Amino acid sequence: MCGIIALSDPRLSTPEITDLGTRMLDVTSHRGPDNRGMWSAPPVFLGHNRLSIIDLSAASNQPMTYYGCTITYNGEIYNYVELRNELKQDGYTFHTVGDVEVILAAYHRWGAACVERFIGMWAFVISDDAAQSLFCSRDRFGIKPFHYIYRDGRLHIASEIKALKISPLFRSNINEAQVARGLYLGWMHHWDETYYEDIKALPAGCNLTLVDEKISITQYAHIDTETTSPLTFHEHAEQFREMFTDSIKLTVRRDVEMGVCLSGGLDSTSIASALASSTGENRVKTFTAFYTGKGDVDERPYIDHVLAAYPQIEAHYISPTDADVAEALEKIVWMMDAPMPSSSYISQYFVMKLAAQHGVRVVLDGQGSDEILGGYMHSMYRIIADYLRDFDFSGGLGEWTAHSSRQSFPFSKKIDVLAKSVLASVRDEPALYDFEYRRTYPWIMKKSASAFPITVDMPRGTRFNAFLYNLIHVTLLPTLLHTEDLNAMAFSIESRVPFLDHRLVQLCFSMPNSHRVHRGETKRVLRAAMRGIVPDQVLDRKDKTGFVTPGHIRWLRGALSHTLDGDWRELEGYVDKSALENVLRRYRAGYNKHALFVWRLAMLRKFLSLR
Repeated sequence: MCGIIALSDPRLSTPEITDLGTRMLDVTSHRGPDNRGMWSAPPVFLGHNRLSIIDLSAASNQPMTYYGCTITYNGEIYNYVELRNELKQDGYTFHTVGDVEVILAAYHRWGAACVERFIGMWAFVISDDAAQSLFCSRDRFGIKPFHYIYRDGRLHIASEIKALKISPLFRSNINEAQVARGLYLGWMHHWDETYYEDIKALPAGCNLTLVDEKISITQYAHIDTETTSPLTFHEHAEQFREMFTDSIKLTVRRDVEMGVCLSGGLDSTSIASALASSTGENRVKTFTAFYTGKGDVDERPYIDHVLAAYPQIEAHYISPTDADVAEALEKIVWMMDAPMPSSSYISQYFVMKLAAQHGVRVVLDGQGSDEILGGYMHSMYRIIADYLRDFDFSGGLGEWTAHSSRQSFPFSKKIDVLAKSVLASVRDEPALYDFEYRRTYPWIMKKSASAFPITVDMPRGTRFNAFLYNLIHVTLLPTLLHTEDLNAMAFSIESRVPFLDHRLVQLCFSMPNSHRVHRGETKRVLRAAMRGIVPDQVLDRKDKTGFVTPGHIRWLRGALSHTLDGDWRELEGYVDKSALENVLRRYRAGYNKHALFVWRLAMLRKFLSLR
């Protein structure tokens, strides 16, 4: 994990482009404290802040040149050992033992198609002398960030938005449509859109090429949402176990200290347990945030079962106080480059801080599991909807009954689940999200919802697969990965997400619905695959708590109450003042139904005050 800067700007002189690149590297120095490298061949400048993870020697510093191509790169290609051996058979020689040189050789050998052979996470820019071009790529799921400004043939690229804000191309116009999406849906990006009109994000699974001062963007990665595998459930469970274990073995490749972000839930416990049982790691450090106030979540009892099963796991805990949160807020807001849609990202920040205090440079995290396996409770609406669409009413009734019983729902909640399931059976994903967008919270924007479009895909296949597809590409995972990266890099840590091995993702999408969710049991195939590896007490949990924090109510009414003070003039151009005052007045009076919405308003205000 590192920080990259790339500039192609014929209007800047050599001293000017070097000065700008240097200042942009300064802004993101936290991403790579081990080395800074710069390369310039006007009109191109490449810069790199290195966090040394594999091949710690100076030989793997960047920018690196090989076969007339120079690269600045952030990420890890986990299968670089296998690719290097294949390339050696084709006559390539290597002078380093890391993955950077392998990317350059692979690009020289296979061109743009090289990225289709990579297993890992990446954002890179290659300056190709022979083609007189820039070739840029972002990994299949957008794990690594890639932001840019392009105007009039001038292209400025950076890992973080804050670096682009000092570019002469930057204009501070806020993307009002993204303000609305952030408030009502909690999205920090929308496809290529950010909170700034001028700054774009290269979409996941895409390449960008600059030739003759013109850019083109092509998608190289796709998820097949409609081909169903004929394997039995037990065969899928076995295949999942083998593939997940292989993903873990690849993602642990490193030359530095590593740990696991352990929440106590199924996903992170599966990672920690597989790491301890299948990789030969004789010491596994884990890091957990917990809270012990009234109504707060403390997952340590579940973690105790993991510790009993695997004595080599060394658990570390942090419980941020209200004072800790208040002190850290300004830095976290600055790091995020967008308003925080949930207070859970503050807990994540403190987990990364704890990991850094224990000398860890790489962490494994469970992001992606819910999105490929249907871990969220609102997956059930699409599961039941698919039964209804197949006219299997008894199957739908059985699923609805089992889900309601498993979660101990009262009658009103049972009816709510049924109504939403019926709605999901007759409306596609774009219509469902449009419905949520307009009706979840009181509309306080000055313009109507129709003025701020949202784009959700409707791929072929089941309603369930369409829902998960959008979780990955549009609605949730891009925000989770954005915050994961920035919270980790705040402490110069590389975060890796084994569930987002593209082979594992495609395997899950090829399974029948019932192999992932069945009779109210979510992530069914993962539970079966991990039986005997993960303690039963964790495998058999029925609750889904998420990364719960006291933020929306206790923090916002206590240590962070100052974020609600004042006249709120920062939002004047976007929201109706009287409607805003009504929402705030009800919240201050103890009305908590829209507490998350008030949190988003407060964080939008903080973001706008710092821009």
